[in-house]
Amino acid sequence: MSKIHIMSEALANKISAGEVVERCSSIVKELVENSIDAQASEIKVELIKGGLESIKVTDNGFGMDKEDALRAFCRHATSKILRDDDLFFIDTMGFRGEALPSIASVSEVELKTSDGTNSTYIHIKGGEVLENKSGDLRVGTTITVTNLFYNTPARLKYLKAENTETYNSVSLIEKLALAHPQIKFTLLNNNRIILKTSGSDNLLKTIHEIYGLNVSNKMLEFSSSNNDFDIYGYICQPEILRSNRNDLNTFVNDRVIRNSEINKAINDAYHTYKPDGKYPIVVLKINTDPTLVDVNIHPTKQDVKISKMQELYDLIYTTIKDTLYNNLLIPNALKEESVSIIKDSVIADIVTSMAEKEAKPHQTELNFQVQVKKNTPELKVSDELVVNKEMKNFVLYPVGLALGTYIIAQNEEGIYLIDQHAAQERVNYELYLNALKKKEITTTNLLIPITIELAASDFLALKENLSILTTMGFVLEEFGLNTFIIKAHPTWLLEGYEEESIRKIIDLVINIKDKFDPLKFNDHLAATLACKMSIKANTRISPEAQAELLNELVLCDNPYNCPHGRPTIIKFSIYDLERMFKRVMN
Repeated sequence: MSKIHIMSEALANKISAGEVVERCSSIVKELVENSIDAQASEIKVELIKGGLESIKVTDNGFGMDKEDALRAFCRHATSKILRDDDLFFIDTMGFRGEALPSIASVSEVELKTSDGTNSTYIHIKGGEVLENKSGDLRVGTTITVTNLFYNTPARLKYLKAENTETYNSVSLIEKLALAHPQIKFTLLNNNRIILKTSGSDNLLKTIHEIYGLNVSNKMLEFSSSNNDFDIYGYICQPEILRSNRNDLNTFVNDRVIRNSEINKAINDAYHTYKPDGKYPIVVLKINTDPTLVDVNIHPTKQDVKISKMQELYDLIYTTIKDTLYNNLLIPNALKEESVSIIKDSVIADIVTSMAEKEAKPHQTELNFQVQVKKNTPELKVSDELVVNKEMKNFVLYPVGLALGTYIIAQNEEGIYLIDQHAAQERVNYELYLNALKKKEITTTNLLIPITIELAASDFLALKENLSILTTMGFVLEEFGLNTFIIKAHPTWLLEGYEEESIRKIIDLVINIKDKFDPLKFNDHLAATLACKMSIKANTRISPEAQAELLNELVLCDNPYNCPHGRPTIIKFSIYDLERMFKRVMN
């Protein structure tokens, strides 16, 4: 007797449902994406108890006729692809034809749809059609899902609490709204509006509607392209960071996607602008030829494979890094307040008058670029008062040291606190990094060689990667059991800290685990040495040393952050001070 048989359609749909329908938000995703494909300009999602009790999605798309409405619940029924070649040119959210039959197989579904000419009402439970009749003529589609997993209790027990299910759906709609700012989204839970966007087709306005004013005011616009990809979007200034990657919003051809290599490109671009373990808010839209993207690797269609990934990585990394470099400012200590716009001519006068001020003793000039967006309704009271692409002389006068840690400085705009450790760490980091980049190596011979004794395992690890040290300019040789002697070292090692620096470098070489990347190694090395060799907190330095440190800081390529992303300078504007002391009340 044959052991192999064809499973029933109902059983196949239940198995498919296990891949497509993981939680309430999975149903919301599939239904909303169908609405997007139906060219809806308004989509309303109504949840009861986070979707555990009911999920209802209403759109004003082009709807379906009676025949298509019933056929949509058949497995692999789709209007998106007709032939094999169509798989290489997918430009719709859905195409597999699995979502509706999978959902209907494990729940109770009511469909109301109209194309303006015909109207249909279909009621399905557990994959069985209970009703099929005419409905009202409102153009668009409404689908209501209840009794989720009523016939698959093993799946039902994995649903989370109401708050968790609601959060997952809200997070999903936020991303879909960012991907499609031209669509008006509304999401309710228990008849209370949780999220609403205007459908203005303005991405920054959509960011404001989702994240609020404090975030949208701190977003930097970017755009760039190469032969295969166009990228556009917004990134946050490093003072606004999250503790997880949830706000790395990435879209390919307006599809919400997950891709670890794209996330890595974003994270790498923020290197030295943020601490490890913190992540920026990013809205990244990638447009490319559909043939370069494979979305058919998982039923959720969120995990994708991208051809020419290295070219895309380089484009994202360079664009974001350049945007940060060209727009970073000294962060204000207090939240910025909005005021009426200051005319461009007034701004120019301010810049000119400040540049013409005479230099004073012990002043330090700090140059930085700030962008002023023209034709914007508001301008913030902050240091953002410099015409785009012009350089401004920013003078600081060191006046003291607070808590043995923070240099206090002032100028005509306010008071500044400079973290002396973070500032010198930045100075040393760039000093070491620039030295490591040089092709010509100069070395210093040691009158008394430095002896480095190691554990047997560490000795073997160092011996395996000895070329790394010799390339940097170290002259060393074996000297007895598990021991090396250092006879010469590169001249960029900090005087007085040679042995300590050498031991740190050797530790880094010993701990190389993966394939050696010289750029990453040099960066890690420079950051490690910079931290260890910088002024510590609670160390009092003289006024002359304070002025010297600030002079060195302003010569840095990026004077605003230490190598680990912490700010070096915090500003209290005159307006901030007067508001705190109630000299101004607005």
